[in-house]
Amino acid sequence: MEHSFLIDLEILLGLAVVTVVILRRLRFPSIIGFLATGIMAGPYGLGLIGNARQVEQMAEIGVVLLLFTIGIEFSLKELMRIRHLVFWGGGLQVALTIGIVTLLGVAVGFPSPQAVFFGFLVALSSTAILMKLLMDAGELDAPHGKAALGILIFQDLCVVPLMLFTPFLAGAGDGVRGIVAVALKAAAVVLMAHFGARFAVPWLFTQVVKSRSRELFILAIIFVGFGTAWVTAQVGLSLALGAFIAGLAISGSEYSHQALGDIIPFRDAFMSLFFISVGMLLDPATLIERPLLVGSLVLVILLVKGVVTAGTGLAVGLPARIAVVASLALAQIGEFSFVLCQTGLQHGLLTPAFYQVFLAASVVTMALTPACLAVAPSVAGTLAALVPAPLARGRGALLGEEERVALAGHVVIVGFGVNGRNLSRVLAHQAIPHVVIETNALTVNAERKKGVPIMFGDASRPEVLAHAGIERARIAVVAISDAAATRRIVAQARQMGPTLQIIVRTRYVAEMEPLYKLGANEVIPEEFETSIEIFTRVLRTYLVPYDRIEQCTAEIRRGSYEIFRAMSRRHSHAVGIAGFLSGAEIGTFRVKRGAPIEGESLSRGTLRSRSGATLLVIKRGEEVVPNPDPVWELREGDVVLLLGTPDQLAAAASLFEARRRNPHHPEGAHP
Repeated sequence: MEHSFLIDLEILLGLAVVTVVILRRLRFPSIIGFLATGIMAGPYGLGLIGNARQVEQMAEIGVVLLLFTIGIEFSLKELMRIRHLVFWGGGLQVALTIGIVTLLGVAVGFPSPQAVFFGFLVALSSTAILMKLLMDAGELDAPHGKAALGILIFQDLCVVPLMLFTPFLAGAGDGVRGIVAVALKAAAVVLMAHFGARFAVPWLFTQVVKSRSRELFILAIIFVGFGTAWVTAQVGLSLALGAFIAGLAISGSEYSHQALGDIIPFRDAFMSLFFISVGMLLDPATLIERPLLVGSLVLVILLVKGVVTAGTGLAVGLPARIAVVASLALAQIGEFSFVLCQTGLQHGLLTPAFYQVFLAASVVTMALTPACLAVAPSVAGTLAALVPAPLARGRGALLGEEERVALAGHVVIVGFGVNGRNLSRVLAHQAIPHVVIETNALTVNAERKKGVPIMFGDASRPEVLAHAGIERARIAVVAISDAAATRRIVAQARQMGPTLQIIVRTRYVAEMEPLYKLGANEVIPEEFETSIEIFTRVLRTYLVPYDRIEQCTAEIRRGSYEIFRAMSRRHSHAVGIAGFLSGAEIGTFRVKRGAPIEGESLSRGTLRSRSGATLLVIKRGEEVVPNPDPVWELREGDVVLLLGTPDQLAAAASLFEARRRNPHHPEGAHP
């Protein structure tokens, strides 16, 4: 029938829109809606699609685009940083999963070749589903996201050897010789990709950019991505692995951000077809006729993959909490397992009936992935509390022995991302003692060589916080992306340090109230601060005077942060004198040369009369004078501590700045 594929595509997209909208209102993830769409439209459901193979081919494009964008966002340098997770973590996970599943298969009566093949199927996890969920949640750069990515990369590398070894299990194929041949081809492709990333790709994009054609730029991106995927497929590797290699090649160029922005819309559209195509493979009758068998298989898959992956994470030195979160994230069956299933059917390692049972269990594990990620933080926190402290803390063997922090009155920084790194740099410049807690062992190793006071560990564990001297610290700053871990860290730090000042960086305003309840003194939402920076830059572009911009900023901060402080006061976590200063603030100011207050005696009352603020302390050199006598004269370089409302402190600030020079005045100063 003419335009039959267009009709099929329109049916799928229309049904997907309706299904996803309904399920989203019921708070189900979009992936569940796409899987349900495939089940309804597929040959085992309503039979609405005439040519399912064409849909599957478009779904393969979605997987290729997903791996391509992941490669662009990743970098070869970062890949080498997590190579221990890729090769040791991924290798252990795949080998142990195959071994355990083989033993279970033999124990229930399957022949050894079939049992080994079942291990192949269970060992692989879904790169497409997990990467999309982690990217949507902004957790791809979180410790558990990097751990999962490292293991997934190794699994994708294993797809081709497993496919080559499958005929060997059935007594056919080239066996070991074929595997060696493809391994050599794979090495050649990786080598070509390396030189392409250094020479060919930058040259190509330079020529394309000179044309100033956005359409040509998009075509070049697709050409590089699909072309590399096609080359890898020709030598026996997977399309997805080739796309990932192409993405890595582009990631090292200056055009990576533009390439990513242009390709993401295509990726999202085709990825929805991938999830729909998975649903189309399933016969719903299998779930109805054999619910106990499917349910048992799902439980075995989740338990085996969860335990093995968690054990692998602990073996490579990850803290227990991160290892458990990563294990729950990787507990589903992967899309490449379906490719292996086809090979197994061809060689008699799978019967059609068991294929449908395995497919049903696989789709259920995929559908459960969002739920597994949602409960992972709480489950990980509970399980991490049950394991021995050395395992819960993580292994710092790569770093040498950690020495217990012997500081007092210091700052504890949790997380060494952009915020933690900048804070550490400023504190070091100001000679303020501090210590950083970070879960990435390689980051700790590299930064320690630079002299950064950093230690390895999971800060949600009391042993790690105690190691950092949290009971003696003055301030703790929590600056990590994991919202659940942030809440646990705040609660634990408040319990261990009743007078500790806890400052937390969070993403959204909605996350502030729970953190205040748990004991945070100050919560800084990036969402709010970003809005201020945006309108500030807009006003500067329109040449609004600087003092007017500052006034607008102060008004918004005063109004909004007063609401935020009200949250903190409601939950009574203010410590020390701060608990009695409702509506007031304490600020420090340095007397500059030529300031109106320079040389003034306190007895004249200039500061009080012109600002309303109260002077509490003067610091001159190393001398600190609280409640100074009225005879004191302020000199250049003095640092004073003032108490007042935000408006009073703003008024006082001008008294400590140098007078602006006036070219029309004989002495160049304001009269």
